[in-house]
Amino acid sequence: MDRVRELASKKAAVIFTKSSCCMCHSIKALFYELGASPAIYEVDKDVNGREIEWALRGLGCNNPSVPAVFIGGVYVGSAKDVITLHVDGSLKQKLIDARAIWF
Repeated sequence: MDRVRELASKKAAVIFTKSSCCMCHSIKALFYELGASPAIYEVDKDVNGREIEWALRGLGCNNPSVPAVFIGGVYVGSAKDVITLHVDGSLKQKLIDARAIWF
């Protein structure tokens, strides 16, 4: 879990993904569209991917464990949560507050 927290705090926006996950791709595209350049960690390509997935589940990332989105080092949620934030207009402000984008 310490490894996940360490990785999640390295950049203003961090997304844990799997290379074959279509929702992961969509969330990454949304962040790029908003002007963010998140750190992307593909757990299926990481040597310690299994441990990272278990740590993500321990933080509340359940079924599926990815995409797991952190903004400002804080777990924001999965794809559903991020889309909800985007629709209600608060995702962009969270990214601005974390200095992941500038406007």
